[in-house]
Amino acid sequence: MDSPTSNSSSTNPGHEVESRAVYGVWVPLLTPLHGDLSIDTPRLASHARWCLDRGCHGIALFGTTGEANSFTVAERMSALEALLADGIEPQRLMIGSGCCALPDSIRLTRHAAELGCYKVLVLPPFYYKQVTDEGLLRAYAGLIEGVGEARLQLLLYHFPGMSGIPISARLIGDLGARFPRNLVGIKDSTGDWENTAALIEAFPDLCVFPGTETLLLDALGAGGCGCITATANINAGPIRAVFDAWLADDGRQARAQEAIDRIRATIDARPMIPALKQVVAHNLHDPAWREVRPPLLPLAADACAALIAELEARHFAWGASSAQASAPE
Repeated sequence: MDSPTSNSSSTNPGHEVESRAVYGVWVPLLTPLHGDLSIDTPRLASHARWCLDRGCHGIALFGTTGEANSFTVAERMSALEALLADGIEPQRLMIGSGCCALPDSIRLTRHAAELGCYKVLVLPPFYYKQVTDEGLLRAYAGLIEGVGEARLQLLLYHFPGMSGIPISARLIGDLGARFPRNLVGIKDSTGDWENTAALIEAFPDLCVFPGTETLLLDALGAGGCGCITATANINAGPIRAVFDAWLADDGRQARAQEAIDRIRATIDARPMIPALKQVVAHNLHDPAWREVRPPLLPLAADACAALIAELEARHFAWGASSAQASAPE
């Protein structure tokens, strides 16, 4: 399947993206830590607001970028409660709740739903490999039935490069047929346009999100709903500007896409999570942001300097809003 060009988004694909259950630019939020490696909830809430203020439609809490699987169920629940107590609206949150143990997934998902957070992004159980579609169907069905919440909006998290467990089209179809009100979308973190395009074509009623902004225009033009992207932690405004330019069909979307691609390429050349945390630490003059939980490690000093220098050379503008990023030069 050929990839559409960036100009494909300048035509009207007949896709009313803003009418979908979930759409737009979502950020898998970084998780700041104290020196003892516990979650720093004041910094977490502040960063969440920063991302929303610069254009993110919503926050994906405890995805891969948030180091989800380095934290306990209790830690993740407490962090969600802290965000809500700080005034982050439940509808702006999508909770990562997929664990190896089904009871843990049920507990996290039920806790989120009880707090009014009905959107959940769910990895398949990922320890045992080469499992069957039937086994994965039982796991997802057990989650939905175990939570027992009619308003639950489940997005499947397809990231076989990290989880080792692919989510097949057959599984998506079977799960959608069994739970048509609960299954609303898919995050495809393969980075493979052909795979994302095939999902959009095969499941037009589901909200399909690539896991990188480099595919944002292509996905929107084909009928996707936006992107859920780690780089929105540092570049939310320019990424949102691409989304808005596509909606407005104002002729600037291709150039805006090229600009965010350059920043993404800089981050992709490094360990993603330490690199993003370093950018936040540098721009906030807050070295505490460099902390990661083992087995991850912060970037070395020379790598930090090279990263910042490359971003500056690519005209990275910390804190740019979507309006600033889309303003004519």
